[in-house]
Amino acid sequence: MLKPADRLKKVRDFNLLIKHSRWVSGSFLDIKYVNLAKIQDYFPKKEDPESFKKQLKLAIVVSTKVSKSAVKRNRLKRQMREVVRPLIKQGSLKHGYYIMILAKSIALEKSYADISQEIKLLFKKIKVLV
Repeated sequence: MLKPADRLKKVRDFNLLIKHSRWVSGSFLDIKYVNLAKIQDYFPKKEDPESFKKQLKLAIVVSTKVSKSAVKRNRLKRQMREVVRPLIKQGSLKHGYYIMILAKSIALEKSYADISQEIKLLFKKIKVLV
């Protein structure tokens, strides 16, 4: 499980991510991300800009289009979280980003090793992995 401080939860943060984000696609995962340092004009008014642009928050999304079975969706989410959790704990990810990882339906057929490799490859593409 990701720590609450590392999760993307607030509606305003999701809106910020959706409005100002960029896409990177892999074979069975997509990443939507935003570099907070580049969009300082859109920071919330009540937040300290210096601390706001230094945060790293993640969201993992597996929609019902991937599978109607909640068991399968939740298993995929757990696998994706477990790939990301040690990267955050080790400090391997740069701060200053909001990241949303989206699964495609083919991801259900992939093993944990394949998911891990794909996420790390996508993080390298967006230059977040140190």
